[in-house]
Amino acid sequence: MNLMEVRVLDEEGKEVSLQEVLSGKWTVLYVYPKDNTPGCTTEAKEFTELLPEFEKLGFQVIGVSKDSVKSHMKFKEKHGLKVMLLSDPEAKLIRALGAWGKKKRYGKEYEGVIRSTFIFDPNGEIVWKKLNVRAKGHAAKVLEEAKKLVSGS
Repeated sequence: MNLMEVRVLDEEGKEVSLQEVLSGKWTVLYVYPKDNTPGCTTEAKEFTELLPEFEKLGFQVIGVSKDSVKSHMKFKEKHGLKVMLLSDPEAKLIRALGAWGKKKRYGKEYEGVIRSTFIFDPNGEIVWKKLNVRAKGHAAKVLEEAKKLVSGS
């Protein structure tokens, strides 16, 4: 399946394709494991804090996880988040992006969401990606990449 045709749920619970979500804009799409966990909360708050800077550059910032639309709504409300959150309960988009794979915790291996970030240009092409990111300070690093991409340097 074409990445742009992968369907997820938007904030109202409506099924949309990635192409519709990107809508010809520069986009930061970050994939995170779970709402209301420490790392994911830190990352979402940092992206929200820097959202005006991203918007000045012409970017939208979108988070995606397997959590439900209802969970996303509570997460946004609880932490005052301003970024758009998409629900991908079957991990179709997450898998298509390559943000799903083997993980280790406490010596046990399992499959799950790999915290990752992608930057899409207005044509819907991935022009930058980072897998296995650390949440704290990540949004600022992505902002620096966004500035480089927009300035062409």
